[in-house]
Amino acid sequence: MSDEAAHASATQAIRVWDLPTRIFHWLLAALVVLSFVSAWIGGGTMAWHMRFGYGTFTLLLFRLAWGVVGGRWSRFANFVHGPRAALRYLRNASRPDERHHVGHNPLGAWSVLALLTVLAIQVGTGLVADDEVSFNGPLLKFVSSATSSLATHWHRNVGQWLVLSLVVLHVGAIAFFWIRRRQDLVAPMLHGDKMLTLDVPPSIDTLGSRAMALAIAAFCAIAVAAVVRLGG
Repeated sequence: MSDEAAHASATQAIRVWDLPTRIFHWLLAALVVLSFVSAWIGGGTMAWHMRFGYGTFTLLLFRLAWGVVGGRWSRFANFVHGPRAALRYLRNASRPDERHHVGHNPLGAWSVLALLTVLAIQVGTGLVADDEVSFNGPLLKFVSSATSSLATHWHRNVGQWLVLSLVVLHVGAIAFFWIRRRQDLVAPMLHGDKMLTLDVPPSIDTLGSRAMALAIAAFCAIAVAAVVRLGG
């Protein structure tokens, strides 16, 4: 075996998920759960439901920015694949250069994008929703009553079940890969590393990149606060 081939076949722990991506993932999961619980309880917890929504809004803005400037395998350009790549993956015929085993595979990538999109719609409709009891979105005054009614219906019914369905699908996919393919997708999202061949480029995850992520998150939080204050 040549030195080049030996290098390509050797494995070691490679940083795939940088710390900001991991924190985003688990914070979003917690906020989604808390949002559902607070909505189901209702009453006085709706104030917290709104806060959880603002937190989700902040995280979504952060992920949008981090998908451009974040660690290699967190960037949209490196995990959003077209239909042909997805078909090759389903046929187990992915090209070596596609490296679908490193970050999100094509199906997982589209699942992530779908969940982020539906959550964004939930946040948007929540900002103008009005249940005529205990919940008024902060931007309610900027839309007509008909628009608010439609947004409220989506937020409380269609959107809620879409989010729940996508979460169940996400968890089911994790279980499938664990049971059928013996791939643990949870542990790498905790510690960030996967055992991969040495030719796989790692994600940058330094103090500098983490400081940049913190600055982006702070900017996103300020932006969300400014949006909320528009309705004040």
